[in-house]
Parts: sequence; C-alpha cells; structure tokens
Amino acid sequence: MKIGFVVNDVETEKPVYTTTRLAMTARNMGHDVWLMGMGDFGYEPDGSLHAHARGAEGKSYRSLERYLEDAQSSTPTQVTLHEFDAVMLRSDPADDAERPWANNAAVAFGELMAAHGVLVVNHPSSLAKALSKAYFQHFPEVVRPRTLISRDEAQIAAFIKELGNKAVLKPLQGSGGSGVFLVNAKESPNLSQIIEAISRDGYVVVQEYLPQAKSGDVRMFVMNGKPLEVDGAYAAFRRKSTSSDIRSNMSAGGKAVAVQVTDEMLALVEAVRPKLVADGMFLVGLDIVGDKLMEVNVFSPGGLGSAQELYDVDFAPAIIEDLERKVSLRAHYGDQLTNKARATL
Repeated sequence: MKIGFVVNDVETEKPVYTTTRLAMTARNMGHDVWLMGMGDFGYEPDGSLHAHARGAEGKSYRSLERYLEDAQSSTPTQVTLHEFDAVMLRSDPADDAERPWANNAAVAFGELMAAHGVLVVNHPSSLAKALSKAYFQHFPEVVRPRTLISRDEAQIAAFIKELGNKAVLKPLQGSGGSGVFLVNAKESPNLSQIIEAISRDGYVVVQEYLPQAKSGDVRMFVMNGKPLEVDGAYAAFRRKSTSSDIRSNMSAGGKAVAVQVTDEMLALVEAVRPKLVADGMFLVGLDIVGDKLMEVNVFSPGGLGSAQELYDVDFAPAIIEDLERKVSLRAHYGDQLTNKARATL
C-alpha cells in the first residue's frame, strides 16, 4: 500500500505526535510511506496531482526519533498523488493561524485526490465543515453541554447568568485549548475584556461548565464510529490539568492517566456514531466530561502514544490494518463506493 500523511509542515513534526507513530508503523508493516506538508501540493495543467514528499529509507524502525529524523533529512521527492492508495489528512488547524490558506488547501487537494480514487481520511468535505466548532452542534443534544454562540456581549452575559455565573468561553475557530477561559464570579469584572479578546477573531462559544471537569476530561479514540479497542484495552485515557488551568489538553500541559471506560461513555459513543459514520470520519478523538461530549477532534487527534504507555498495547497497527482493508474494497467495488462511504466501512 502506498500511503501518505498530510501534516502542517514536515519540518515541524515531532516524534511524540500520533502521526509520526502511525507513519512509522505503516513503514514497519512494509508499506510505502510518505510525509507531505500543506504547502507541498501541485496541480498540473493536465489535471494530474503531485506533491513534494519525504520518506524514510530504513526497512524497519524501533525509534520514533530515528524514523522522523530520517524522513525530515531526506531529499523531497515529487510523487504523483493519484498513484497513492490512501492518504490521511492529519494537519492541525490551530497550528496554522498565520497561514489561513493552508487548511483550505488541505481540504481542496484532499477532495481532488479522492476524485482520483485515492482513499482520503477523514473525508475532506466533512473536514471543511468541521473547521468551525459549530460542527459540534450537529451532534445529538443529549450529549452536548448547553451552548451559546454569539458576538453580542449582552446576550453572552445573560446566558452566563442563566448558567449560574459560571461558564467556559472559547473561540469558534481553533483547537488545542487556545483562547479558553473559565468565567465565574471572580472573573465577572473582566467579562467584557474576555469577550472582546475572543471576538476579535470571530464568534464566541459559551458553554455550560461541568463540575466533573475538575477531574479532567477523557480522550477516547473512535474508529469507524466505534471505540478503538485492541486486546481488550480501549485507546482512552483521562487528561488531567497539572495546574489550576481548566484546560486539560496535552498541548496545554495536561497529564495522561489510565481510565476505566464506563457504560455511560460507551453509550455516548453509540449516540454520536451515526453522524461520524455518515460524515466519513474514520479516526476521531472524543473529549468527554461526565456523560457529556465536550469536543470532537476530527483533524489530528493525539495521544495514541499515551494510551500505549498506559496499557502496554500498541493501537497503531489496528488503524493501518483497517486502512489496508478499506483499500482492498476498491478492487471489488471500483468506483461504486464513494470516498465518504469507504472511509468508515
């Protein structure tokens, strides 16, 4: 299988990233693996697609550091994209705030690759909709905390009061815990400044504060709409803040600890499964607090390495094996199956 991983920029990738782990695993499983950044694509006058990509030359790797070092130090090679079997779009929109064109480029070229018959996951057209946190509001109301999206300061203040003067405010765009504020009685004198700071870049999301958030949130990997499970272990862990900061994101200093997956968590996954499958969301990370879904990370869910360390289970091969299975479907069905359908079959 010829497989590509699209990242923000190959030069800025790190060994601890889940993408690096997936790429090295695919390489060790004997696949032809290439890394490419969102600025590495090209569209030829004859309609063909190419990218300047990098690949590691070693046959097998035990070290993520060595694998990535070999890939980053390799000479970029022009590859023809319609010759790929599968491509994973794994860029993080939050890392490209200064390149507003980048995320649209990843989606656009992803759609072009899919039109050539390449399996592209997650489905690029659905990723385009998910660039806004408003995508989250399309999931069942029963699993979502109460939410307001507005730029009207009076409306925001009234909703916070309705919530008992405690709420979480964050920007409509972005991820990784950036620009997230907990507003309570202590912070209320600064509410105007907080709203102004967030609304500079667009709309403000005001979300019900869940007391269980003090214990952190649970990141659960979901593949094909079902919890990712290998050898009886779920790829899930609790992310706990290591300070008074309400953000438990790993990028914001959160710490991963083992978690017991509950029936409530599994019921929540079952509730969101139909939409994830319908949208062609192959691999996502659900962020869960109590019995509520706080966020759906569909772009580059991270933490697979943390799950492996906590449970001594390597989850990455199961993901690559499932891509192999999906690629094989094309041999039987040709173009009868759309990219969106094949992504979560």
